[in-house]
Amino acid sequence: MPSNSKIFSDTLSAPATAPGISTEAAEPAAKPSAATEKAKPEEAADMPAHGDKSIWGIFIMLCLISVIELYSASSREVAAAGVYGPIMRHVFFLTLAFGIIWGLEKVHYKWFFAGAYAFAGISLIMMIYTSVAGDVINGARRSFHLGPMSIQPSEFIKISAVFVIAKVMACSQKAKEVGVHNKAIITGAAVVVVFGALLYPQGLTNTGLLLAIWMAMMTIGGTEYKKLFLIVAIIGTLGYGAHKFQKWQLEKSRMEAALAIADNPGTEGIDLNRSGLREGRLARYNPFAAKYKDSITADNRQEMYSYMAQANGGIIGVFPGNSRETARLPLAFSDYIFAIVLEDIGFVGGMFLLILYLWLLARAGVIARKCHRAFPALLVMGMAVMIVLQALFHMAITTGAFPVSGQPLPLISKGGTSILITAIALGAMLSVSRSAVQNGTRQEVKEELNQLPEELHASNPTQL
Repeated sequence: MPSNSKIFSDTLSAPATAPGISTEAAEPAAKPSAATEKAKPEEAADMPAHGDKSIWGIFIMLCLISVIELYSASSREVAAAGVYGPIMRHVFFLTLAFGIIWGLEKVHYKWFFAGAYAFAGISLIMMIYTSVAGDVINGARRSFHLGPMSIQPSEFIKISAVFVIAKVMACSQKAKEVGVHNKAIITGAAVVVVFGALLYPQGLTNTGLLLAIWMAMMTIGGTEYKKLFLIVAIIGTLGYGAHKFQKWQLEKSRMEAALAIADNPGTEGIDLNRSGLREGRLARYNPFAAKYKDSITADNRQEMYSYMAQANGGIIGVFPGNSRETARLPLAFSDYIFAIVLEDIGFVGGMFLLILYLWLLARAGVIARKCHRAFPALLVMGMAVMIVLQALFHMAITTGAFPVSGQPLPLISKGGTSILITAIALGAMLSVSRSAVQNGTRQEVKEELNQLPEELHASNPTQL
């Protein structure tokens, strides 16, 4: 019979297992191999199949409204190109936009950071070429032809500014407090000055839109208020000086135009300086005037027919296809399509369209707030601000809140370049919503940092 000490020794050396459980199951798990450890970050960093569903829903809704309203607003083109010509061309660009968004959604946001300067450089080259040898449209060189397609570089310039400003501000975040280094402000100002100088000959609205985008991104990026106030003061001073200079230049340009017409017959309708056109529009601008008392002239007929369309629409509209003013409103399918929207689906429909754009901005804000890194937060907000501000500018011009100028309504107005640039912006937003870690655990945040270059390590200023 074994001794007590022998039994005690055997008990200590035996594995502690519950009845009915094999010793294999009770053994501790083997230490993961090096290959398994290496695969963990990749598995943890798996991204969802698609980006934010709300952004996709807004895009689809805007496309549906666009197809209906562009068809309603294209009666002038229908007479020349057939019933289905204009709408099929528009559907083609919307389909191409869908492909661009779908493709860019799969791209990690770090590649937008890497390609920002290259994209801006290409945009600058196109803009300079257009300023020198582009096609003249409505008194300014606005586009050039690439095969059968007309390219408007001004749209590329605006989105390039968002890419560059987001990159510059992400690289200039202060380490231990909210704010950016002065380098970001100076670099951003230089970008806006160069881009604005190229945009100004084509129209004051694009220049103002560029300034508004820059100021919004500076605010979102954590720029101190005292610096923002200083920037606003400088811009105001420069704007006042430019206005005074423009008035002096107006008289000079009129004398030069008379000589140019004598030397170059056939250029009577081209005023590449556009000083007189801007002066006339500003002189007529009065948002508080009773427009129905004004007589319709060659100078104001566009805005007057726009007001008539809005008045005819009333609260609920006359239903798409029953527009009365689309046949005589110039550029009803582009610069003034919101007037046709209000005529077709009324004030209620116009408010619904406005809410769609504001919803896009709100979704971008939610995504940006959840990001841990500065660049994706600035990128998604910058793209949303660009789209929504352009929509608000268009609506303000159409309703008379802003002076008359040309500005397409994103995804709604006819125009290939505008649709494609909006698609790039939405694709970038969906890329951020899909590839950026949002409200992640410490492990997920660490894994994201390991995948990013050091320039992208700055923390999100909206979270600090």
